[in-house]
Amino acid sequence: MRVSQQLTKTLREAPRDSEGGNQELLVRAGFIRQLTAGVYSYLPMGDRVIRKISQIVREEMDRAGGQEVTLPVLHPREIWEKKPADGRPSRAEAYGGELFSLKDRKGRDMALGPTHEEVVAILASEFMKSYRDIPQLIYQIQWKFRDQFRPRGGLLRTREFLMKDLYSFDVDQEGLDVSYRKMADAYRAAFTRCGMRFIVIHADSGAIGGKASQEFIAITPAGEDDAIVCSNCDYAANREKAEFVRTELPREPELPLEEVYTPGCTSIADLAAFLGIPEAKTMKTVCYGAGGKLVLAVVRGDLEINEIKLTNTLYHAGINAANLHLATPEELEQAGIVAGYTSPLNKGAEVLIVADLSLKLGNNFVAGANKVDYHVKNVNYPRDFRVDIWEDIASAYEGAQCVHCGGTLHSIRGSEIGHIFKIGTLYSEMFGATYLDAEGISHPILMGSYGIGITRIIATVVEQSSDEKGIIWPMSIAPYHVALVGLDLDKPETAQAAEQLYADLTAAGVEVLYDDRPESAGVKFNDADLIGLPLRAVVSKRSLKNGGVELKLRSQKESRIVQLADAVTVIREEIRKGMALTHAEASLAVPPQGMPRHASV
Repeated sequence: MRVSQQLTKTLREAPRDSEGGNQELLVRAGFIRQLTAGVYSYLPMGDRVIRKISQIVREEMDRAGGQEVTLPVLHPREIWEKKPADGRPSRAEAYGGELFSLKDRKGRDMALGPTHEEVVAILASEFMKSYRDIPQLIYQIQWKFRDQFRPRGGLLRTREFLMKDLYSFDVDQEGLDVSYRKMADAYRAAFTRCGMRFIVIHADSGAIGGKASQEFIAITPAGEDDAIVCSNCDYAANREKAEFVRTELPREPELPLEEVYTPGCTSIADLAAFLGIPEAKTMKTVCYGAGGKLVLAVVRGDLEINEIKLTNTLYHAGINAANLHLATPEELEQAGIVAGYTSPLNKGAEVLIVADLSLKLGNNFVAGANKVDYHVKNVNYPRDFRVDIWEDIASAYEGAQCVHCGGTLHSIRGSEIGHIFKIGTLYSEMFGATYLDAEGISHPILMGSYGIGITRIIATVVEQSSDEKGIIWPMSIAPYHVALVGLDLDKPETAQAAEQLYADLTAAGVEVLYDDRPESAGVKFNDADLIGLPLRAVVSKRSLKNGGVELKLRSQKESRIVQLADAVTVIREEIRKGMALTHAEASLAVPPQGMPRHASV
């Protein structure tokens, strides 16, 4: 491809609406353009990267036994409003405003698919009637739509994104375990082939539901996810799932309640400083609204409430927590609660009290008196307050103790690029996906769900692999392998050599982007670095005088001269080595049987 004919322009400066990071680089380098918030056009080079990532993922899914399909984007909303038999909220309720909704010309409610569990379960009900029809692995690479409240991070969080979603169907738990392991191995191989640094962590399955769940997190400071990793053992989980050891406070004789004047102490830090006590001796109470009910979430003062854990706790209690929100002033006033000074003391049955397990590991706490500028000392359970639900609703933190080995937990910033989880029979029961066993007895099919964010991989690779000059693409997913830079093209000898090398590389099957523009050397070199193709080949009056073509890897500083006659052979060998490296690393990314590995570098 000639740069002079390519539908794109590089930008010297960041665009006015730049978010920095991957968005700035991808826009400046001519890979994407934003149409509106969270919606992007993928220009020719961006589209080539999408197709390369998709092909790697497709190869790994096919190798694992997957069958590719294309499922509809437009869904009848009624399938999203179907409720599980256990009374939990529908998925439309769980997704809330993120579900794009519309009406067709007949007034029928429709939705744009953010995922496809419902649709594929309906297909399974039609084609998987007998145990002989199972197992199956069905996947697609399809555009998804989620009306994100605040799209951000360039391609990390968009409203329209390309995703690979695979669904497994098995007759029993053993079969589901096999499918799950196949996908875990395939994901490790795919992400490694894409040149990514990632970890695998225990995770929450979110609005889709399910039991066993793992996320694949690309390590980058720009990510939105916190992974909690043990320094001593293989335990790793996201902050929404991570378990940790709560320190136990020394037990004291229970003392009588004592109201104290605490002017202006609306935060735990202010309260602890004012009274001269550790934050762990206080109770933190946060008021939420969910499912038409007021919820008091209570943790020890040295911890933070984890809203995902709280949401799951409420769902398990049969409360629709899709609209979980901090209680409004109106809700607080109606319940007679004073913001900043509340606690579980003297609360009626109309208020649901959810307490973290940390409150069982101490006594004589300081809690709000439900009166401005006052707190109560020596609050104890069960003498002074009730708890409706005891549960882990606190976030793990940097330096906490691992529940599995006693090691120290550390936080790693990253971005989710893949998620696998065992759904079980939730959707098969909802949509009648059942099979007959060898005795003719009907059973619901066990399902698993496995997603990869194709366009998000682009963003995370750029976040992981770039420098002050621009992007540094891995060989496996670069839009082109070689940036051929022609200089001094007004000189017949140089122009002929550059054109001949371009023709020879193209004939040899090398993916090459030839900068044939009448621009200065500085402009061309800056653009080559910004675009970030793995290998740069320069043909100039100087290179020819020095013996041929100047070759340089984008990831290295030094260049070398190769004979013009040998250039195609040398370039092809560099590409082969770059491609072979990711394939070799991919084979190492799959852990041996029974040997867990949560990281791949």
